[in-house]
Amino acid sequence: MMATQNAPIESGLWLTAGFLLFIAVMLTLDLGVFNRKAHSPRPREAFAWTCVWVGLAFGFGFLLYWWYGAPSATEYFAGYIIEWSLSVDNLFVFIMIFKYFSVDPQNKHRVLFWGILTAMILRGIMILGGVALIRQFHWVIYIFGVFLIYTGGHIVWHKNDDLDPEHTLVVRLARRFLPVTREYHGSRFIVKDGARWLVTPLMLVLLAVEATDVVFALDSIPAIFAITQDPFIIFTSNIFAILGLRSLFFLIAGMMGRFRYLKFGLAFVLAFVGVKMLVSGTSWAVPTPIALGVVVAVLAGSVALSYLPRSNTNH
Repeated sequence: MMATQNAPIESGLWLTAGFLLFIAVMLTLDLGVFNRKAHSPRPREAFAWTCVWVGLAFGFGFLLYWWYGAPSATEYFAGYIIEWSLSVDNLFVFIMIFKYFSVDPQNKHRVLFWGILTAMILRGIMILGGVALIRQFHWVIYIFGVFLIYTGGHIVWHKNDDLDPEHTLVVRLARRFLPVTREYHGSRFIVKDGARWLVTPLMLVLLAVEATDVVFALDSIPAIFAITQDPFIIFTSNIFAILGLRSLFFLIAGMMGRFRYLKFGLAFVLAFVGVKMLVSGTSWAVPTPIALGVVVAVLAGSVALSYLPRSNTNH
Protein backbone atom coordinates (compact mmCIF):
# COMPACT_ATOMS: atom_id res chain seq x y z
CA MET A 1 0.00 0.00 0.00
CA MET A 2 1.02 3.62 -0.39
CA ALA A 3 2.69 5.22 2.59
CA THR A 4 0.04 6.37 4.98
CA GLN A 5 -0.35 9.93 6.15
CA ASN A 6 1.61 10.57 9.30
CA ALA A 7 1.06 13.10 12.03
CA PRO A 8 3.49 16.03 11.59
CA ILE A 9 1.55 18.40 9.37
CA GLU A 10 -1.77 17.30 10.79
CA SER A 11 -0.84 17.60 14.45
CA GLY A 12 -0.24 21.33 14.57
CA LEU A 13 0.83 24.22 12.36
CA TRP A 14 3.28 25.35 15.03
CA LEU A 15 5.81 22.82 13.72
CA THR A 16 5.51 24.16 10.18
CA ALA A 17 5.81 27.76 11.39
CA GLY A 18 8.81 26.86 13.52
CA PHE A 19 10.50 25.13 10.60
CA LEU A 20 9.98 28.10 8.30
CA LEU A 21 11.27 30.49 10.98
CA PHE A 22 14.36 28.35 11.46
CA ILE A 23 15.06 28.30 7.72
CA ALA A 24 14.57 32.07 7.52
CA VAL A 25 17.08 32.61 10.34
CA MET A 26 19.65 30.29 8.72
CA LEU A 27 19.31 31.98 5.33
CA THR A 28 19.63 35.41 6.94
CA LEU A 29 22.80 34.35 8.72
CA ASP A 30 24.10 32.76 5.53
CA LEU A 31 23.70 35.78 3.25
CA GLY A 32 23.58 38.64 5.75
CA VAL A 33 26.42 37.62 8.04
CA PHE A 34 28.72 34.88 6.78
CA ASN A 35 28.47 35.67 3.06
CA ARG A 36 27.61 39.35 3.07
CA LYS A 37 30.39 40.10 0.60
CA ALA A 38 30.17 38.50 -2.82
CA HIS A 39 32.87 35.86 -3.15
CA SER A 40 33.57 32.39 -4.44
CA PRO A 41 33.79 30.04 -1.43
CA ARG A 42 36.97 28.02 -1.15
CA PRO A 43 36.73 24.22 -0.92
CA ARG A 44 37.26 24.23 2.85
CA GLU A 45 34.47 26.76 3.39
CA ALA A 46 32.17 24.93 0.97
CA PHE A 47 32.87 21.64 2.74
CA ALA A 48 32.10 23.18 6.14
CA TRP A 49 28.75 24.58 4.94
CA THR A 50 27.88 21.29 3.23
CA CYS A 51 28.46 19.51 6.53
CA VAL A 52 26.31 22.11 8.31
CA TRP A 53 23.33 21.64 5.99
CA VAL A 54 23.60 17.85 5.89
CA GLY A 55 23.99 17.77 9.67
CA LEU A 56 20.91 19.96 10.13
CA ALA A 57 18.93 17.74 7.75
CA PHE A 58 19.84 14.58 9.66
CA GLY A 59 19.29 16.30 12.99
CA PHE A 60 15.79 17.23 11.90
CA GLY A 61 15.17 13.63 10.89
CA PHE A 62 16.15 12.44 14.37
CA LEU A 63 13.77 15.02 15.86
CA LEU A 64 10.97 13.52 13.76
CA TYR A 65 11.95 10.11 15.10
CA TRP A 66 11.83 11.42 18.67
CA TRP A 67 8.47 13.18 18.26
CA TYR A 68 6.59 11.02 15.76
CA GLY A 69 8.31 7.64 15.63
CA ALA A 70 10.22 5.54 13.15
CA PRO A 71 7.70 5.57 10.24
CA SER A 72 7.75 9.35 9.84
CA ALA A 73 11.52 9.52 10.27
CA THR A 74 12.10 6.72 7.75
CA GLU A 75 9.88 8.44 5.19
CA TYR A 76 11.71 11.71 5.78
CA PHE A 77 15.19 10.19 5.37
CA ALA A 78 14.13 8.29 2.25
CA GLY A 79 12.60 11.45 0.79
CA TYR A 80 15.63 13.56 1.71
CA ILE A 81 18.12 11.16 0.13
CA ILE A 82 16.05 10.86 -3.05
CA GLU A 83 15.58 14.63 -3.33
CA TRP A 84 19.21 15.35 -2.48
CA SER A 85 20.55 12.89 -5.05
CA LEU A 86 18.23 14.17 -7.76
CA SER A 87 19.11 17.77 -6.87
CA VAL A 88 22.77 16.98 -7.49
CA ASP A 89 21.86 16.54 -11.14
CA ASN A 90 20.91 20.23 -11.13
CA LEU A 91 24.53 21.11 -10.51
CA PHE A 92 25.59 19.79 -13.91
CA VAL A 93 23.16 22.19 -15.57
CA PHE A 94 24.06 25.09 -13.27
CA ILE A 95 27.71 24.71 -14.28
CA MET A 96 26.76 24.93 -17.95
CA ILE A 97 24.56 27.99 -17.37
CA PHE A 98 27.32 29.83 -15.51
CA LYS A 99 29.82 28.90 -18.21
CA TYR A 100 27.48 29.96 -21.03
CA PHE A 101 26.84 33.40 -19.52
CA SER A 102 30.47 33.80 -18.36
CA VAL A 103 29.40 34.56 -14.79
CA ASP A 104 32.08 35.96 -12.50
CA PRO A 105 32.92 33.31 -9.85
CA GLN A 106 32.17 35.73 -7.00
CA ASN A 107 28.60 36.25 -8.28
CA LYS A 108 27.68 32.55 -8.50
CA HIS A 109 26.94 32.37 -4.78
CA ARG A 110 24.48 35.27 -5.02
CA VAL A 111 22.67 33.74 -7.99
CA LEU A 112 22.39 30.37 -6.27
CA PHE A 113 21.13 31.96 -3.04
CA TRP A 114 18.24 33.81 -4.68
CA GLY A 115 17.58 30.91 -7.03
CA ILE A 116 17.20 28.51 -4.10
CA LEU A 117 15.06 30.98 -2.16
CA THR A 118 12.65 31.22 -5.09
CA ALA A 119 12.80 27.43 -5.55
CA MET A 120 11.59 26.90 -1.97
CA ILE A 121 8.50 29.00 -2.63
CA LEU A 122 7.75 27.36 -5.98
CA ARG A 123 8.29 23.85 -4.62
CA GLY A 124 5.99 24.57 -1.70
CA ILE A 125 3.24 25.51 -4.13
CA MET A 126 3.90 22.46 -6.31
CA ILE A 127 3.91 20.11 -3.31
CA LEU A 128 0.59 21.39 -1.98
CA GLY A 129 -0.90 21.15 -5.46
CA GLY A 130 0.42 17.63 -5.97
CA VAL A 131 -0.86 16.38 -2.62
CA ALA A 132 -4.30 17.88 -3.23
CA LEU A 133 -4.39 16.30 -6.70
CA ILE A 134 -3.49 12.84 -5.43
CA ARG A 135 -5.98 13.02 -2.56
CA GLN A 136 -8.72 14.00 -4.97
CA PHE A 137 -7.71 11.66 -7.81
CA HIS A 138 -5.64 8.78 -6.47
CA TRP A 139 -5.09 7.32 -9.94
CA VAL A 140 -2.76 10.24 -10.68
CA ILE A 141 -0.12 8.36 -8.67
CA TYR A 142 0.10 5.82 -11.50
CA ILE A 143 0.63 8.58 -14.06
CA PHE A 144 3.48 9.85 -11.89
CA GLY A 145 4.92 6.34 -11.81
CA VAL A 146 4.95 5.99 -15.60
CA PHE A 147 6.39 9.49 -15.93
CA LEU A 148 9.27 8.69 -13.58
CA ILE A 149 10.11 5.49 -15.47
CA TYR A 150 10.17 7.48 -18.70
CA THR A 151 12.33 10.16 -17.08
CA GLY A 152 14.78 7.53 -15.87
CA GLY A 153 15.26 6.36 -19.44
CA HIS A 154 15.51 9.95 -20.66
CA ILE A 155 18.38 10.66 -18.25
CA VAL A 156 20.39 7.76 -19.68
CA TRP A 157 19.97 8.79 -23.31
CA HIS A 158 19.84 12.57 -22.96
CA LYS A 159 23.05 14.61 -22.93
CA ASN A 160 23.26 17.93 -21.12
CA ASP A 161 25.93 19.05 -23.59
CA ASP A 162 23.26 20.28 -26.00
CA LEU A 163 21.75 22.65 -23.44
CA ASP A 164 21.48 26.22 -24.72
CA PRO A 165 20.26 28.49 -21.90
CA GLU A 166 19.65 31.31 -24.36
CA HIS A 167 16.88 29.30 -26.01
CA THR A 168 14.99 28.46 -22.84
CA LEU A 169 11.51 29.96 -22.75
CA VAL A 170 12.07 32.15 -19.70
CA VAL A 171 15.26 33.70 -21.12
CA ARG A 172 13.65 34.31 -24.51
CA LEU A 173 10.69 36.04 -22.86
CA ALA A 174 13.02 38.13 -20.71
CA ARG A 175 15.01 39.20 -23.79
CA ARG A 176 11.81 40.13 -25.56
CA PHE A 177 9.94 42.05 -22.88
CA LEU A 178 12.66 43.35 -20.53
CA PRO A 179 15.39 45.90 -21.27
CA VAL A 180 18.67 44.09 -20.69
CA THR A 181 22.04 45.79 -20.31
CA ARG A 182 24.93 44.73 -22.50
CA GLU A 183 27.33 44.33 -19.60
CA TYR A 184 27.30 42.98 -16.06
CA HIS A 185 27.05 45.49 -13.23
CA GLY A 186 28.83 43.65 -10.45
CA SER A 187 26.41 41.54 -8.43
CA ARG A 188 23.35 43.64 -9.25
CA PHE A 189 20.28 42.18 -10.94
CA ILE A 190 18.66 45.54 -11.70
CA VAL A 191 20.23 48.94 -12.43
CA LYS A 192 18.85 52.40 -13.14
CA ASP A 193 19.86 54.27 -16.28
CA GLY A 194 18.41 57.75 -16.11
CA ALA A 195 14.67 57.32 -15.68
CA ARG A 196 14.67 53.68 -16.80
CA TRP A 197 15.19 50.51 -14.81
CA LEU A 198 17.18 47.83 -16.63
CA VAL A 199 17.90 44.20 -15.83
CA THR A 200 21.43 42.93 -16.08
CA PRO A 201 22.63 39.67 -17.67
CA LEU A 202 22.94 38.35 -14.10
CA MET A 203 19.14 38.48 -13.91
CA LEU A 204 18.97 36.28 -17.02
CA VAL A 205 21.27 33.81 -15.29
CA LEU A 206 19.00 33.81 -12.24
CA LEU A 207 15.92 33.22 -14.41
CA ALA A 208 17.67 30.35 -16.21
CA VAL A 209 18.63 28.75 -12.88
CA GLU A 210 15.08 29.07 -11.53
CA ALA A 211 13.57 27.66 -14.71
CA THR A 212 15.97 24.71 -14.52
CA ASP A 213 14.97 23.98 -10.93
CA VAL A 214 11.28 24.00 -11.85
CA VAL A 215 11.96 21.47 -14.61
CA PHE A 216 13.89 19.22 -12.23
CA ALA A 217 11.18 19.59 -9.59
CA LEU A 218 8.75 18.00 -12.04
CA ASP A 219 10.84 14.85 -11.63
CA SER A 220 11.89 14.99 -8.01
CA ILE A 221 8.59 15.94 -6.37
CA PRO A 222 6.59 13.08 -7.96
CA ALA A 223 9.40 10.74 -6.90
CA ILE A 224 8.86 11.43 -3.21
CA PHE A 225 5.13 10.72 -3.56
CA ALA A 226 6.19 7.07 -3.84
CA ILE A 227 7.48 7.37 -0.28
CA THR A 228 4.87 9.52 1.45
CA GLN A 229 1.97 11.86 0.82
CA ASP A 230 2.50 13.87 3.99
CA PRO A 231 2.97 17.50 2.83
CA PHE A 232 5.18 18.36 5.81
CA ILE A 233 7.61 15.49 5.21
CA ILE A 234 7.69 16.18 1.48
CA PHE A 235 8.29 19.90 1.98
CA THR A 236 10.95 19.61 4.67
CA SER A 237 12.91 16.91 2.84
CA ASN A 238 12.80 19.02 -0.34
CA ILE A 239 13.92 22.19 1.44
CA PHE A 240 16.82 20.55 3.24
CA ALA A 241 17.90 18.89 0.00
CA ILE A 242 18.09 22.14 -1.98
CA LEU A 243 19.47 24.28 0.87
CA GLY A 244 22.82 22.53 0.67
CA LEU A 245 23.11 22.84 -3.10
CA ARG A 246 25.07 26.11 -3.03
CA SER A 247 27.86 24.84 -0.82
CA LEU A 248 27.84 21.48 -2.62
CA PHE A 249 28.18 23.30 -5.94
CA PHE A 250 31.41 25.01 -4.89
CA LEU A 251 32.68 21.83 -3.27
CA ILE A 252 32.38 19.49 -6.24
CA ALA A 253 32.00 21.81 -9.26
CA GLY A 254 35.49 20.93 -10.39
CA MET A 255 34.92 17.20 -9.92
CA MET A 256 31.56 16.75 -11.67
CA GLY A 257 33.19 15.02 -14.62
CA ARG A 258 34.42 12.23 -12.36
CA PHE A 259 30.92 11.00 -11.51
CA ARG A 260 30.48 9.33 -14.88
CA TYR A 261 28.11 6.64 -13.56
CA LEU A 262 26.01 8.90 -11.35
CA LYS A 263 23.43 9.58 -14.04
CA PHE A 264 22.83 5.82 -14.39
CA GLY A 265 22.29 5.61 -10.63
CA LEU A 266 19.85 8.53 -10.73
CA ALA A 267 18.05 6.96 -13.69
CA PHE A 268 17.66 3.70 -11.78
CA VAL A 269 16.36 5.53 -8.70
CA LEU A 270 13.70 7.31 -10.74
CA ALA A 271 12.66 4.12 -12.49
CA PHE A 272 12.63 2.24 -9.17
CA VAL A 273 10.36 4.74 -7.42
CA GLY A 274 8.19 4.81 -10.53
CA VAL A 275 7.70 1.06 -10.29
CA LYS A 276 7.11 1.44 -6.53
CA MET A 277 4.20 3.76 -7.36
CA LEU A 278 2.72 1.36 -9.90
CA VAL A 279 2.73 -1.61 -7.50
CA SER A 280 1.71 0.43 -4.45
CA GLY A 281 -1.77 -1.07 -4.24
CA THR A 282 -0.73 -4.67 -4.77
CA SER A 283 0.93 -7.45 -2.78
CA TRP A 284 4.20 -6.39 -4.45
CA ALA A 285 4.25 -3.07 -2.59
CA VAL A 286 7.78 -2.08 -1.49
CA PRO A 287 8.10 -1.03 2.19
CA THR A 288 9.77 2.33 2.75
CA PRO A 289 12.78 0.94 4.70
CA ILE A 290 13.57 -1.39 1.80
CA ALA A 291 13.17 1.46 -0.69
CA LEU A 292 15.54 3.59 1.39
CA GLY A 293 18.13 0.81 1.40
CA VAL A 294 17.89 0.31 -2.36
CA VAL A 295 18.27 4.04 -3.07
CA VAL A 296 21.30 4.39 -0.79
CA ALA A 297 22.96 1.27 -2.20
CA VAL A 298 22.43 2.31 -5.83
CA LEU A 299 23.69 5.86 -5.35
CA ALA A 300 26.69 4.77 -3.29
CA GLY A 301 27.48 2.09 -5.86
CA SER A 302 27.28 4.51 -8.80
CA VAL A 303 29.64 6.95 -7.06
CA ALA A 304 32.06 4.16 -6.11
CA LEU A 305 32.11 2.81 -9.67
CA SER A 306 32.84 6.32 -10.95
CA TYR A 307 36.13 6.30 -9.05
CA LEU A 308 37.30 3.03 -10.55
CA PRO A 309 40.04 3.52 -13.17
CA ARG A 310 38.86 3.54 -16.74
CA SER A 311 39.86 0.52 -18.80
CA ASN A 312 42.32 1.35 -21.53
CA THR A 313 40.88 0.13 -24.80
CA ASN A 314 43.50 1.83 -27.01
CA HIS A 315 46.10 -0.45 -28.51
